[in-house]
Amino acid sequence: MKELLYLEVPTPNLDSVRSWLHQQSFGLGSGEFAKQINTREGVRLQAISPNISVDRTEEKTDDGDDGTELSIFLWSLQRTTYLKVFRWGSMTFPQEALLLRKLKQALAEAFPPQYLSPPPVDLSRESIFTALAETYPNTVKYFQRIPNGEYDLTRAYWWEQRWREGVRNPQSPRPVIFSKQELRDEPTEIPTEISFDLIYLGGALGTIHATRMAQLGYRVLLVERLPFGRMNREWNISRGEFQTLIDLKLFTPEEFEAIVAAEYQDGFHKFFDYNNPPQAKAPILHTPTVLNIAIDSDRFLDICGQKLRAAGGEIWDQTEFKTATIQTDRVLVNCTHLPSQTPKVAVGRLLVDAMGTASPIAWQLNQGRPFDSVCPTVGAVFSGLEPGVWDARYGDVLNSHGDAARGRQLIWELFPAQGADVTVYLFHYHRVHPDNPGSLLEMYEDFFSILPEYRRCDLDQLQWKKATFGYIPGYFSMGSNDRTIAFDRLLAIGDAASLQSPLIFTGFGSLVRNLPRLTDLLHIALQHDRLDAPTLNSIRAYQSNVAVTWLFSKGMMIPTGQILAPERINAMLNTFFKIIASEPPAVGDAFMKDRADWLMFNRMAVKAALMNPALLGWIWQLAGFKDMVRWLWSYVNFTIGAIVSSFLASWFPAWVQSVRSWMEPRWPRFWFWLRVQGYAITDGVGKPWTPPL
Repeated sequence: MKELLYLEVPTPNLDSVRSWLHQQSFGLGSGEFAKQINTREGVRLQAISPNISVDRTEEKTDDGDDGTELSIFLWSLQRTTYLKVFRWGSMTFPQEALLLRKLKQALAEAFPPQYLSPPPVDLSRESIFTALAETYPNTVKYFQRIPNGEYDLTRAYWWEQRWREGVRNPQSPRPVIFSKQELRDEPTEIPTEISFDLIYLGGALGTIHATRMAQLGYRVLLVERLPFGRMNREWNISRGEFQTLIDLKLFTPEEFEAIVAAEYQDGFHKFFDYNNPPQAKAPILHTPTVLNIAIDSDRFLDICGQKLRAAGGEIWDQTEFKTATIQTDRVLVNCTHLPSQTPKVAVGRLLVDAMGTASPIAWQLNQGRPFDSVCPTVGAVFSGLEPGVWDARYGDVLNSHGDAARGRQLIWELFPAQGADVTVYLFHYHRVHPDNPGSLLEMYEDFFSILPEYRRCDLDQLQWKKATFGYIPGYFSMGSNDRTIAFDRLLAIGDAASLQSPLIFTGFGSLVRNLPRLTDLLHIALQHDRLDAPTLNSIRAYQSNVAVTWLFSKGMMIPTGQILAPERINAMLNTFFKIIASEPPAVGDAFMKDRADWLMFNRMAVKAALMNPALLGWIWQLAGFKDMVRWLWSYVNFTIGAIVSSFLASWFPAWVQSVRSWMEPRWPRFWFWLRVQGYAITDGVGKPWTPPL
């Protein structure tokens, strides 16, 4: 038996594909060389010629048999359909190559990729459950079993609609930031005094940054659209990384232990490789200190909120940001308290945008420039998995249980949570396209439909606790200044600044790792009232060693409208992870925590190219000429940064700190610039440096 063809038919309706196959004529016009037998799994084609006997039983199927037969076999997995063609017998099937080519072409025409949009919803006339039940039946079924499920599903729908609008109309972002001259609807009651130094929009990642700045003595206001402390995503981190928050005195060691919901012994990375060539099969990669601490996010935010208020800060929750007006010496922020629909106005020195991917401010700052990539991520917290199906001592950091499905390589994450709870995510790396922005609701339908395939479970027996979802965006950075994150008296942080790693970390991990330099630089800028756009734009968490790895995420994105070999993405992932698994544990740990240096990166890249030469062609096919040129420029910046760091990192930041007492009062702007450069050659290349507190 020999496999001749493997492809995906991008539809969840296997019956329609089987019916289509049964209606085809595989005689290619002659009808004289093949006998067609329709089966439950597909089609059998028996060769007919004077030299080939067709009088053979189904048992005579070994390669030594003189008969020749093609078996077209269908199966369903991950809400899509797969097809393979096998040859039984030792001889080539008549017109075999032509038949396979025409079969592939006909399937592509009959079942092209489809990118569906959620139906319109009018919540004044029907519930979100009623509106979505026909299109997303499993999503509606199980959201009805989740506490606050109706609210969360409405929020997921709203988030997707807002994301789609931003992607499809990138040239016309809704203006929300105005200058004094542009202000039209000025509130009747405007505070005459500056009430706050910092006004934060967004109460998740914004809370962490805001609490640190409040502890430094600044008057802080946090504005949050949801009830404060409510999250639609859980957080995982390692002990070593969380130590940053302890060192900054945001948490005590005792408080940290109190918010640890679970800690597992080992984390696994394993991608499906049954259909991969031998050089692209990989063992399990073990990373016991990567994302192995599950954080009780509600308790985490509660502690931050208490400390924020204790330091004199205020929290306006259930309050929606509307517009902001930038004046010469202040920023005026207009909000609405949602329960009462009462307008609220705040005046501060600086506005900090931490609203995440859906931030209208971030879209306006970049003139609607679309994101290069996004990870639509969905999941849930639940209990009820049986022993043997999972073990609380272990987690899946990155896992796939099948090949590409409907234009996406689906990847799972599983982390133990509080008690018997488990947090499971499903996501994929996606190239943003107006016709295919990426769908949360479609992903949720996948999640509830294929979770039993991933973890042998009965969804009706699970106890659902919480829905988790969001868009994790990314830009392919070529340099540290190719994205605007600030305006006069306005700064973006977290996902609003596209602060995330291309591989596994979202805004939480990136913000924690970079919090010392972000808050230190902002502290200096506030002390000297340097809140202009050029100064604030330099307060960013850019890492050249992270920027260069966007080629990895690019290699996991199937372009809209294309159908690749189903095993291609898994083969690429397994090639790299096979190399990481062969390295000392410290290499995998550094790579997964965005600490890979220039030598490590290049050594693994060369080993990958030698191990699997086809990899270079695969990447070229997915990235294309334009993005390969962009990546080469990122690589040049990474190399230059590594060279400069090798000469200066050991002494330059400490020297800048040593001259602070006399240089900063005389030349504050120049000293600030030196401080920025000190961080660029340390944190900026994956070598963290923390100044004395």
